[in-house]
Amino acid sequence: MNRNLLYLFFLVLGSCAAEKSSPSVFFAGEIVNPTSNHIVLLKGDVVIDSAELDDNNRFSFTFDSISEGLYHFNHDPELQYVYLEKGDSLVVRLNTSDFDESLVFSGDGEELNNFLLEVFLAHEDEASSVRSMYRLSPTDFERNVDSLKQLKLDVLNDIDSEGKLSKKELKIANASVDYNYNTYKEEYPFKHKRLTGKNILEELPSNFYDYRKDLTFDDKDLTYLRPYYNFMINHVGNMSFMTCSHACSIKNNVVRNQLHFNKHKLHIIDSLVKEKELKDNLFRYVAFDYLLKVHDSEENNEEFISGFRELSNNNRHMREIDALYEGIKNIQPKKEIPNVPVTSTDGDTLTLQQIAAKNKKRYSIFGPPRTGCTLKILKEGLNNFHPINQNTPM
Repeated sequence: MNRNLLYLFFLVLGSCAAEKSSPSVFFAGEIVNPTSNHIVLLKGDVVIDSAELDDNNRFSFTFDSISEGLYHFNHDPELQYVYLEKGDSLVVRLNTSDFDESLVFSGDGEELNNFLLEVFLAHEDEASSVRSMYRLSPTDFERNVDSLKQLKLDVLNDIDSEGKLSKKELKIANASVDYNYNTYKEEYPFKHKRLTGKNILEELPSNFYDYRKDLTFDDKDLTYLRPYYNFMINHVGNMSFMTCSHACSIKNNVVRNQLHFNKHKLHIIDSLVKEKELKDNLFRYVAFDYLLKVHDSEENNEEFISGFRELSNNNRHMREIDALYEGIKNIQPKKEIPNVPVTSTDGDTLTLQQIAAKNKKRYSIFGPPRTGCTLKILKEGLNNFHPINQNTPM
């Protein structure tokens, strides 16, 4: 680390150590090979503050007081966690050419932040081996997944034994491990069927989903923890599948009636989830997933959005969802695509009409586009363009 940055860090660290009870928070860092000239600090999808990089590519935030909890710092196009609480003096250093792998936290608050980062990286590293595990029998799969989980919990127990984690920090750390591996179990019967062709649902051990007894649906501290949010998405889908197989016309693990299936997801979210922000985000996920991926009829889309409004009319994302729904309506067959401008990740600006026209040429060699192809063409053309509200989990 740059020597001057270290001097600055130890100066601030020393002053804060003298008065750990101070509500102030210091968060600073150095970005090697920056891709933007600033850092944005967010709590959930709300911008808390931003800081420009100086001539040495350093930034700093100082707060007289701050709400304890999980934040995100964004250095476009990358986003990563940072947990902040009163009295913290935290320094981060990273290289954008290897963003997550190069990231290191130092100072008061480093224990939890480095652990969350290690869990995140381990989850990415394990992805290929876990994919192969989905072929295993339920007993072997569970044994392998529980073994991977225990390795993380052993590390966490060592950190906790040093007495440096608060009760809330320990909760966040445990959740980051538990929900990652519980997600694998939610996915297992469906991915096993996809890989082996065998329906394993009836052969799952009676205690396979025992962890569900301890699920929480009203903890605001976990709302923007990625493993928790991803688990909720999978859990809702799993519960919907298992409880409406007849009405949804499920055959060979394939949902035939997507409208009913996604409406069922909405009702499950409404009945289970108590925390308002989490509920709104999950409702938003279902709406985007259905409207963008299913390519359903205009009548079914209208029925879906009507049911959505009945359950979540005060959703904090309602304006965004309505805009998407209206956009989907406008690109149905025989309707003109709205002339809305969008900006690509390279900074180019085009309208939706221009994108659709450009990508439509690739399909013309096969004859006129079939009914419903307009949306597919437009979506492929949008692959390099900014996602809608990229700070909200999707």
